[in-house]
Amino acid sequence: MLQKLSAQKHWQPYKGPFTITRIQPGDILEENEDFTFGPLSIIDHAVMKKGLTIKMHEHVNDEILSYVWHGTMHHKDSAGLEASITSGHLMMMNAGRSFWHEEKVKNDQVEMLQIFVRPHETNLEPIIQFHEKPIRNRGWYLMVGPEESQAPLKVRQNVYILDAHPKQGEQLDVPVYQGLQPFLYVLDGELTVGDLQIKKMEAITDLEEPLPAITPVADSTVVLFFVDMNAPVSMEGTISGKRAY
Repeated sequence: MLQKLSAQKHWQPYKGPFTITRIQPGDILEENEDFTFGPLSIIDHAVMKKGLTIKMHEHVNDEILSYVWHGTMHHKDSAGLEASITSGHLMMMNAGRSFWHEEKVKNDQVEMLQIFVRPHETNLEPIIQFHEKPIRNRGWYLMVGPEESQAPLKVRQNVYILDAHPKQGEQLDVPVYQGLQPFLYVLDGELTVGDLQIKKMEAITDLEEPLPAITPVADSTVVLFFVDMNAPVSMEGTISGKRAY
């Protein structure tokens, strides 16, 4: 049965120059003791104003995908690495036992997702990864997958993350990953999925059947997760390991 996560269920822990709409994927489930969807913990849909600096801060045991939709976010970390994260330039921080970083917006406003996944173990080696992908790909593009997968970015968990940018009226079939459950999030635009309308900052899943094809009502950007709902997880993450908000 299709289940929808309405935008009305989200909340905003930060407002102002740095505004976060916090999506708790587990809120899509009718009965769930946690706010997570398996190891998929939090999706922060962030808007960052020009001139904003988020000072150097630490993450521990968080697997974090930074997915910029609009603008440029400038990254700096405690190892001295600096990088510009833009649409099509992905960053995966596998924080492990400790990772420090700073974020800055110098010019245009940034709209982006920071996606938090609980790793399968605590205190793994910290790693940072980057990948250049096509911009506004109409079909599905595999961005993130487990260490043994062919995905360009690795997450220490049994989770896959894809994106697509279908145009208005272009029906797009949703793939199937055997044994994993889908969670489809609309970053921008609006879709019809079966009999449901899914708008910006809303999501859909089906725990029993594959998701039907999606049809954009307007040009859209969607991020699709496939999740092992029974995977072992570390509960020690700075953000991902929280038990309640």
